[in-house]
Amino acid sequence: MARPEVLDRIKEAEQEADEIVAEAEQAREEMISEARDEADEIREEAEQEASELRDERLSEAREEIEQEREALLEEGQAEREKLEARAADREEEVVDDVLERFEEAVHAQT
Repeated sequence: MARPEVLDRIKEAEQEADEIVAEAEQAREEMISEARDEADEIREEAEQEASELRDERLSEAREEIEQEREALLEEGQAEREKLEARAADREEEVVDDVLERFEEAVHAQT
């Protein structure tokens, strides 16, 4: 083979190599871009799931607090009713005691 032909073949090989490298670099850039896009999508999904889970747990906590509140209110109401009943049962006794003390005080002054 003559030297000009060899040089032409070398130039063609170099050009093909440059094209292969350029295609590989372009493919690499596309893969990196796709990976970044996928990572962004995964991050967004994770953030959405975390937000939903937080909202769900917050709702459950509020519901539990409301149930505890209702139970405390019911317990307080029951205790109040017991105290009112005890006070009503002792009302006559207290009135008699007050009247007796009043009469004693009046008699003590005379």
